[in-house]
Amino acid sequence: MMAITKHVLVSGRVQGVGYRAWTQHQASLRNLAGWVRNCDDGRVEAILHGPPDAVSAMLDAMRQGPAMARVDEIITRDSEAPQTRSFEVTR
Repeated sequence: MMAITKHVLVSGRVQGVGYRAWTQHQASLRNLAGWVRNCDDGRVEAILHGPPDAVSAMLDAMRQGPAMARVDEIITRDSEAPQTRSFEVTR
């Protein structure tokens, strides 16, 4: 199975609205590995690793986010695979 890895930066109202826990749940449903964390600048940062179709579906979901979130922008780039096989909230 070929896997891809994307580094993701999400801007908007994404801290204090359950975005990280929601991301962890959605990534786990798609069997993705990686992590999600808050950035000091108010953005949320994530690494998504898995099959291309699952990563693409996750990115689509992240553009919507949970009910209380407002996503203004998502920036993605290719990245190195994470050291974990699970999906974690790191901070």
